[in-house]
Amino acid sequence: MSLKTILIVDDEPAARYGLRRALEATYRIAEAETVAAARAALPQEKPDLILLDVILPDEDGLSFLRWLREQGSALPVLMVSALDTAKPAIEALRLGAADYLVKGFELEELRQRVANLLKLSALEQENARLRRQVAADGQFGAMIGRAEEMRRAFELADRVAPTDATVLILGESGTGKDLLAQEIHNRSARAGKPFVAVNCAALPETLIESELFGHERGAFTGAAQQKKGRFEQADGGTLFLDEIGDMGAVTQAKVLRAIENRTIERLGGTQTIPVDVRLISATHRDLPAEIRAGRFREDLFYRLRVVSIELPPLRSHKDDVPLLAEAFLKLHGERMGRAARFSKEALAALENYSWPGNVRELKNAIERSLVLCRGEQIGPEDLSAEILTGERLTGKPATSGAEAGFGEADFREARRKFEIAYLTQQLASRKWNVSRTAAAIGLHRQSLQEKLRELGIRRPGLEGVDTVETDGESGNDE
Repeated sequence: MSLKTILIVDDEPAARYGLRRALEATYRIAEAETVAAARAALPQEKPDLILLDVILPDEDGLSFLRWLREQGSALPVLMVSALDTAKPAIEALRLGAADYLVKGFELEELRQRVANLLKLSALEQENARLRRQVAADGQFGAMIGRAEEMRRAFELADRVAPTDATVLILGESGTGKDLLAQEIHNRSARAGKPFVAVNCAALPETLIESELFGHERGAFTGAAQQKKGRFEQADGGTLFLDEIGDMGAVTQAKVLRAIENRTIERLGGTQTIPVDVRLISATHRDLPAEIRAGRFREDLFYRLRVVSIELPPLRSHKDDVPLLAEAFLKLHGERMGRAARFSKEALAALENYSWPGNVRELKNAIERSLVLCRGEQIGPEDLSAEILTGERLTGKPATSGAEAGFGEADFREARRKFEIAYLTQQLASRKWNVSRTAAAIGLHRQSLQEKLRELGIRRPGLEGVDTVETDGESGNDE
């Protein structure tokens, strides 16, 4: 097995010599006397650990450390300094240093700390490998999805997580943008720091500035005391701006300045406050279209989308529906102290529905079905009418005017689509009992059956069965 490489970055030849002599029996040693030389050495030497002095001639060690973390490097850095004060040590640890030693230490202590950091780094690399494997198998934190587009999103999120890059998450409401943002934070060097989320669509323009930037006492009517904003609360961690496409123009300008300057000012205040936050934002809106319409700043858009990740709607990866449904059934079952399973017909109905509310709607639908389920099996009768009705509408909600025929120029095609939508809805609301439905809508039972055959309407889960005799839960008329 090849030796681990340690890069010593120190401008004093005597200090480099002492460190080399202490470690060269166990490790391969590389040296650099400036930050510039250290940067050049990284791709050539590929170090496993860096011993970094705080004071260097061209640039201080803390700046180099900050640059490393901004590049996404997770290399363990052991700061070595003659400064025996708390401030540089605290700053180094805040920036992501693994440890801090004051010169004058015992050589055995140095060897022990280096060995410990390399062991910890090896464990972290193994954990990262296992996380990547789990993502490849269709799981990313609390998110599940084996479809190719979901795996691509998970892989990209896993790659960007260790960096400090600004991320823009795109996707319809209910696709899990908030969960993805949380998991990116959890996999970053900021994981131990705050994750602060703000829903920009839920706050009126008059309040969002105060919420984001805070305010001083007396800044406006009702401001009885000073309040820190979300930027300050997230200092050192991650700020997640959900539905940023709904943010007003004035706030957009202030957010842009905060990103560029890494500073904010509270409302009613004059003090400039430095903030160190990683920004993740999300929206369901088409931001380029919003820019063309003059509702969103183009310069802010480019600041936000350093890396963009798109979460697909659930209807585009329906093969994941059974996987998600089973996971939600287990989740809700554990919480309620109940055990249940899906019938084939129920699973078929879940797969065939278009899920306009995406994963969030599916999760709520499974909770509802478990609450209503009388036994240990969830059947179509435990699902909502919307799910059963939507099955025959080619992937769109039952309320769609286009699917009901209103968008058709040809009268006969419009009538056919209306009859499908109308009869499917009437049957679903009566648990697919043909006799009850026929009586309710004023048709003879035989006439309704003939119409169902003519239109090709089948009860969910019975598409391959050449019959429409689907009266009641037992399949018989009462």
